[in-house]
Amino acid sequence: MPDEDEVSPEQVEATIQSRGFVVLLFFAAVVGVFVSLAAWCFLELINQIQRGVYVHLPSDLGYHHGPPLWWSLPVLALAGLITAFAIERLPGNGGHIPADGLSTAGGPTLPVALSGVILAALATIGLGVVLGPEAPLIALGSGLGVLTIRLARRDAPPQVATVLAAAGSFAAASFLFQSPLIAAVIMLEVVGLGGPKLTLVLLPGLLASGIGDLVSVGMGSWTGLSTSAYALGPVEGLAKFVRPDIADFGWTIALALAVALACVLMVSIGRRIVGVVAVRRFVLLPAAGLIVAGLAIAFQQATGKPFQEVLFSGQAAIPGLVTKVGTWSIGTLALLIVFKGIAYSLSLGSFRGGPTFPALFLGATAGLMAGQLPGYSITPAIAVGMAAAVAVVLRLPLSAIVIAALLTAGSGAGSEPLVIVGTIVAYMVGRTLLAPPAAAAPAAARP
Repeated sequence: MPDEDEVSPEQVEATIQSRGFVVLLFFAAVVGVFVSLAAWCFLELINQIQRGVYVHLPSDLGYHHGPPLWWSLPVLALAGLITAFAIERLPGNGGHIPADGLSTAGGPTLPVALSGVILAALATIGLGVVLGPEAPLIALGSGLGVLTIRLARRDAPPQVATVLAAAGSFAAASFLFQSPLIAAVIMLEVVGLGGPKLTLVLLPGLLASGIGDLVSVGMGSWTGLSTSAYALGPVEGLAKFVRPDIADFGWTIALALAVALACVLMVSIGRRIVGVVAVRRFVLLPAAGLIVAGLAIAFQQATGKPFQEVLFSGQAAIPGLVTKVGTWSIGTLALLIVFKGIAYSLSLGSFRGGPTFPALFLGATAGLMAGQLPGYSITPAIAVGMAAAVAVVLRLPLSAIVIAALLTAGSGAGSEPLVIVGTIVAYMVGRTLLAPPAAAAPAAARP
């Protein structure tokens, strides 16, 4: 690959036609298989930890009707302690700070940093903190991509390692989102690539994510295990929505504004917490875990709904929330947003994980509330709520549109114009009120 930061279309064409690029594509396919298998193991381990801690262990201790109300207090305190150890004592700072969105500003994740990233993610996500797995997965894919080329050829140019790191991130995101196209859109926006160099990264990335998607499809039949507990799939149970009218556009703008302002507040709080917690992580991270657990307990006491609704990343709960919306009052939905939103803010600034899935859940919950408004259907309201939340939290408008559109694709294309309008409104509000995250330092080993 060319060494210069700026390359011409002629250089790109010559690179693509070279023998070295064919070899690079081969390595990208290998990375796709390798990363997808690792991603499956990582996500399945998180799923088993969650089930073991919140289902099997309480049952073994005699709580056959679910964990007691106090159960999450010691669990989340332990999550804080383990995460603090991963951040302070292991390489890589535990991964990137989720309050900064999905950031790769620090460059590819180094293989030596993966131990800290994985341990922090297992403690955070596996034990019920309000964050998702996408950021650790992207770091895992990046680190394994770099490791692959280092094992195969130690003298490979840095540009090759960068491309294969991106290919690994493509494959990991594809496995999680169940779509190479969503993975491509997200990763290209995250990395900020454009111009002639886009093709050089896009081709290996798409190949790796396509191979990875094949692995994810095959894992279910080979193992008999389902990825539905952690992979993001279409929201079922939404009514068909054919076309919007003027009232739909009016409510969409109002909903996008409300979601954007709420997300700006949550992210701002999360960023303020980052510096506070960093002073004494071994004390303040367990304290943050206890507060998150306390919020979950308070929600159950106030509404009668399970405390687990406030915990976890939330993507697996969206279909159940939609299909059982008749059992939720407007007040209960509002309290869910308040309690989970505060827990989300604490998690963004304290723990390590991805910000996307809780944002999707909170946006969908806001959409369910807005769907009760006169002349506004639940179907477009959910799609707009999810897109608006993702656009503000991640600062990736195209990714927000694609995710929301594909998650609600089964209900027809009528929501798509509203999703686009809502995303633009929310994104502009977020850009205006929320400063961009500071550039991250590369994930490297501590001295």
